[in-house]
Amino acid sequence: METQKRCSWCNLKNPLYVKYHDTEWCVPNFDEKYLYEMLILESFQAGLSWECVLNKREAFRKAYDNFDSLTVASYGEEKINELMQNKGIIRNRLKISVSIQNSGVFNKIVDEYGSFCAYLLSFTKGDILYETGKTANALSDAVSKDLQKRGMKFVGSVIIYSYLQAIGIIHSHDTDCFLHNKSE
Repeated sequence: METQKRCSWCNLKNPLYVKYHDTEWCVPNFDEKYLYEMLILESFQAGLSWECVLNKREAFRKAYDNFDSLTVASYGEEKINELMQNKGIIRNRLKISVSIQNSGVFNKIVDEYGSFCAYLLSFTKGDILYETGKTANALSDAVSKDLQKRGMKFVGSVIIYSYLQAIGIIHSHDTDCFLHNKSE
């Protein structure tokens, strides 16, 4: 029987979602492969729930060559058609095409900054933000605007805010959640 209080959005009936909430969400993780995976997954969330995307994560990993950004950036029409037939992932042609385009931009940012982490740190100076009840802020606005200027799509401020929460730059557990400000 569960006794710990979790964030209100966490579906306690989905063990995968509970595990994500408890062990991954808002936990700083600046591994390059993880930063890329989460950016691509968050872009697929547009118009959907994170739970829907999370439930398809393993299928995405297989379909997207274990989230190798260089490989994904090189996908052509044949791979797009293959992905459109994959019932395990979100089969939206525009989102699939954008994920390939965004991968190319991601790789250019890595070339420019040495890592995507270094790019993100250019905005945050290494700070972790602690705030709840928001869906966007000045940081997500700035990162979103810059990514869009570089050619990324499906990276509006709300998606980027969610991304920054996912990778642990913004710590947003509800005030009554057992993980609220745990690492502050």
